[in-house]
Amino acid sequence: MQLRRALSLTAATAALLPVAMAAAPASQAAPADQIPTCYDVDTAWGQYHNNTFVGRSFGVPKRVALGTRWTTFTATLTNASAKELRSFELRAQVGSYIYNDGERDLSPYSDLQYWDTSQHAWKTLREAGGTARGALPGPKTLKPRESVHVQLRFRVGEDLPLDQVYDAFATITGSFVDHYRDMDCRASGDIGGSFSPRKG
Repeated sequence: MQLRRALSLTAATAALLPVAMAAAPASQAAPADQIPTCYDVDTAWGQYHNNTFVGRSFGVPKRVALGTRWTTFTATLTNASAKELRSFELRAQVGSYIYNDGERDLSPYSDLQYWDTSQHAWKTLREAGGTARGALPGPKTLKPRESVHVQLRFRVGEDLPLDQVYDAFATITGSFVDHYRDMDCRASGDIGGSFSPRKG
């Protein structure tokens, strides 16, 4: 995921109201059929522009202390286009960008939870490989000007080795099936924040 490329935020997003998220559990948010990304489809031309989403996020600080204390943040993605987004999926993750061989991802040292509004409880997101990421409950389609709003929290363990610099992030990603150059492809947009881990 590429946080810097994904979204163009505008002040107009403050006027957009989020809609309620679907109550289906995250375990039912199965991934769509494997189809190429719209950027992959467009490799030869470089003209695909995903201006579908606008977003806003609050609560991710510039520095996060290692330990057991949770950092809570909220994120909203809004369909700013005139089209209904089909096969919509919503995911969240905590991790870090890998630039060089031998660098490690911060994600396995992290915990990530979302607030389940239907059960009034925090639910943990963790994939089989131990990374702090996973699918969130949400609608299967997103109409024009509709939004999804998520409350999440994360922490980074004290066992994270600080022998490298981490370009870390906490984000949600919305993706959908678009139609481009006469074929279906998957487009996405991120919103969240970047941070640096430090000793408490």
